[in-house]
Amino acid sequence: MAQDHIRYDILAQDALRGVIRKVLSEVAATGSLPGDHHFFITFLTQAPGVRISQHLKSKYPEQMTIVVQHQFWELKVHDAYFEIGLSFSDKPEKLTVPFASVRGFYDPSVNFELEFDVAAVEEGAGAEITDYPTQQVSEIQVVSVENPEPTEPKPGNGSVVSLDSFRKKN
Repeated sequence: MAQDHIRYDILAQDALRGVIRKVLSEVAATGSLPGDHHFFITFLTQAPGVRISQHLKSKYPEQMTIVVQHQFWELKVHDAYFEIGLSFSDKPEKLTVPFASVRGFYDPSVNFELEFDVAAVEEGAGAEITDYPTQQVSEIQVVSVENPEPTEPKPGNGSVVSLDSFRKKN
């Protein structure tokens, strides 16, 4: 087989990350999600450019999945990353997530899923630890691959569900 000097695999993944960028840009422009759409976004917490609090970093040392659904704020989308405000156990947090760190994107309302090859990052390299001022938020869902049972969101509390519970079974 001939060597791929063009690297179609990288070009295809970049193009699919553009889908996520476009969707999040539209949500940021309107300030809300259309219809029943909501997103599960899984990313490597150690990846360069990821900015999360020390609390989240210790709780999710390798990867975490966030749910963008009912309560989020200050969603800003840039060429290489997005920023979003979410609440985890009644504690508001601001996250910065480079698109290159995203391992998965899933919209269960239409069963749309993207998965990406993202190399694991060496221990100690990568994510910046940040603390942000607090503000009041009433509801958010948090997803963790460690907890296999999905739960319903409760106002004022984060809920933990597994992304695996939404994947197609082969």
